[in-house]
Amino acid sequence: MNTISEKRLPTGKHLHLIERGEKISRVSSEGVAAIEIGHQINFNAAALDTFDVKGCQPLHFDLLVLCAAIEFADRHWKRPRSWSRTFHVTVPVIDLTTWQNPVVQSNLRSVLRQLTCDDWHFTFIQAKNRSPIGERQGKLSFPTRKTFAIAYSGGLDSRAVSALSGTSDEALCIRVANFRHRRRNGDNYFTQIPFKVKVLRSNESSFRSRGFQFAAVTAIAAHLSNLTRIVVPESNQGALGPVLLPLHNIYADYRNHPTYFRKMERFIKSVLDHGVRYEQPRLWFTKGQTLRAFLDLSGKTEVELTDARSCWQTRRIVNTGGSKKQCGLCAACLLRRLSMHAAGVCESLDTYVISNLGASTVSEALSVLPSIADRNIMIEYGSVGARHLQQLADMAGRPDDELRIHVSEIAAAMDAPFADTMKNLKAVLAVHADEWQTFLSAQGEESFLRSWMEGGRDGRSE
Repeated sequence: MNTISEKRLPTGKHLHLIERGEKISRVSSEGVAAIEIGHQINFNAAALDTFDVKGCQPLHFDLLVLCAAIEFADRHWKRPRSWSRTFHVTVPVIDLTTWQNPVVQSNLRSVLRQLTCDDWHFTFIQAKNRSPIGERQGKLSFPTRKTFAIAYSGGLDSRAVSALSGTSDEALCIRVANFRHRRRNGDNYFTQIPFKVKVLRSNESSFRSRGFQFAAVTAIAAHLSNLTRIVVPESNQGALGPVLLPLHNIYADYRNHPTYFRKMERFIKSVLDHGVRYEQPRLWFTKGQTLRAFLDLSGKTEVELTDARSCWQTRRIVNTGGSKKQCGLCAACLLRRLSMHAAGVCESLDTYVISNLGASTVSEALSVLPSIADRNIMIEYGSVGARHLQQLADMAGRPDDELRIHVSEIAAAMDAPFADTMKNLKAVLAVHADEWQTFLSAQGEESFLRSWMEGGRDGRSE
């Protein structure tokens, strides 16, 4: 019996991981949770065997368990209005010496603080099962021509940037998902790491720690393949936009910011003793420019872009006619539609549930949704997303002094001259502003989007 004492625990949320088959005493406090490796946490470490003759090693397994523990804690406990939380996480690991290294622990806490704005405290204990990975089976083939790894979502940026960074033979595409994805038209071949964390009550939706999971798993694959280059596919709006313009009272989203990746590199070096560099080749390009560059490659067609999915919505509004469409109005869809327009790609109207952005009122545009609740939610999502794109465009006209704090942070993380960084940021913001205004004009003078630019959310159902 694994007993968890709930007396005299430090302030904060407490998560205990236990090994498969162990029993644990009942936990009564809402601030304490216990989960079992192999039950609430599941991943197929054998998928990593294809990268190296030795296959997935104990330290890699430990890192996967850590990723899962962080995800569970992040999603299980709701954030307070003050945003930050304090976590105490107990994790059984195989390579205890590495995880008890003060440098490893310091780097881990630093990268998670940057990413989530939470305080993380870890207690690593010796795992009883020293070989949870099992024996390798079957004949394996090892890649020999890969030159870089990339976290591959199958979205527009990952498709385009993987192709812009090298041939399909050179790209080691890693997909982390809780269910198997089929290869769609235009997808690179990718290795999928089945990774599932069961959170019975997912009380927090921000899930900032997802960036740690993607970066860590891609680093494991790079280590096993003896690669040092990890390509980050996000273009400028997705990489810098969430930090340049954080939502009101919400901590800035650093998941694709250079500052976060420098800290992640230090953590990976300390824990795996392997140097990697997270490269951001499209940091100074808009998504529209990235898509246009992709189409300029020999043999690339618009179909390879139009078949990609950008919408993050899983709600019933996207499930129509027996298939899943894209909502057309969330922030991700608006950026997609703006970028496709800038790249000169014409999409079929039935790509989106909410297809008519030229409607004079939002009520008219949302008339395809029978539910008042769904319409109101989409007004909230759409108005916030549209105003974010407008505010990002407005930044192009700001004086240098108002951009200085952001430029200093980016320049320091990239070890780049301040003047060059300022020039690059202002240039890409100007391109975004031009693309956004051109897109708005294409919707017509009476488009409901224009009223949103003035702060309105007309058409809200009562």
